Amino acid sequence: MKPLEIKKGIYWVGVIDWNMRSFHGHTYTTKRGTTYNAYLIVDEKIALIDTVYGPFANELVERIREIVPPEKIDYVIANHVETDHSGAMPALMKLCPKAKVYGTQKCKEGLYRNYYENWDFQVVKTGDTLKLGKKTLTFIEAPMIHWPDSMFTYCREEELLMPNDAFGQHYATSARFDDEVDQCELMEEAKKYYANILWPLSSMIARKLEELQKMSLPINMIAPSHGIIWRKDPMKIVNAYAGWAKNTIAPKVVMVYETMWGSTEKMARKIAEGISDAGVDVKICDIAATDRTEVVTDMLDAKGFLIGSSTHDNDMLPTIAGFLEFLKGLKAKNRVAGVFGSFGWAGGAVAEMEKVLVEGGIGAAIPSISCKSVPDENDLKACYQFGKDFAGKVV
Repeated sequence: MKPLEIKKGIYWVGVIDWNMRSFHGHTYTTKRGTTYNAYLIVDEKIALIDTVYGPFANELVERIREIVPPEKIDYVIANHVETDHSGAMPALMKLCPKAKVYGTQKCKEGLYRNYYENWDFQVVKTGDTLKLGKKTLTFIEAPMIHWPDSMFTYCREEELLMPNDAFGQHYATSARFDDEVDQCELMEEAKKYYANILWPLSSMIARKLEELQKMSLPINMIAPSHGIIWRKDPMKIVNAYAGWAKNTIAPKVVMVYETMWGSTEKMARKIAEGISDAGVDVKICDIAATDRTEVVTDMLDAKGFLIGSSTHDNDMLPTIAGFLEFLKGLKAKNRVAGVFGSFGWAGGAVAEMEKVLVEGGIGAAIPSISCKSVPDENDLKACYQFGKDFAGKVV
């Protein structure tokens, strides 16, 4: 793709990764690929905002060359250390060795630990500015959104916010702007990104949004480092983040289970029937056959969580165990949860699942339900009632 001028003198020079299918060590599936967005500002001085993933360094350099010779870059702004955004820096800096790198103190430390290069580095803090000529860049520290080094870069003259990972999506498309893509796909990917990466940081995100509001920064475009650029309605994603960060939830249930020989699945279906008949929306997910990334996305705005497993070696099955550990790390708040499962001769799964939920700060809303071997008619009636009782805790 050609570079694209997104504002006067400001160009998208990033890369589209059509084939990326997993992220963060395979913890996050990216069925629609991703992009690594970098932005070149051409003024009296020339600045590059972020780079791209290392394997795509040549594409970045070639796009820059279509606008200016890379050696003319005066400043490289590093909003975030993570290698999907900084991986091309060693190759780029060889072409512009006199360029000064701008970032937070944590960024300086992180870049050195990744690349062991002694680049000319200027540490910046919130409110610091860099004059390029007609345009001025303002830096805003954003620690833990989503790494300690993270920051935003803002161009006041263009009312443009470049917040790196914040407000992004893993979404590969030949379109560059929000008004050029399917809105359902766009918000699905934005929600998925928040749920799987930013959810445990919600309290910090809420405070940062309040801080930005107090700064009274006019924003008519948000250009993140993954996915599309928000130009038609940048407040759409800001408002979505505000809702997610404040734990806005709906009266619905996401049920996640793993079954060995089908008994726990029979329980799950009957419990779901009770929930549905009580007038509450419910979604059932066999975690051994369902993409965990999608399940977590469904759970982001659900008030009720139900977890089920057959017992194996006096414990839950391994896939649901791994899922629960991941869920625990997301630090979901103000949810109601329940546990169910089947066993052969000795139980154990139910107690272990309850333990993990408590450790994750959720706990069980109603007493758990267990079934020995294959559920009979009375067991299934009890499961149905369990579902109705749980639904009453969700509305």
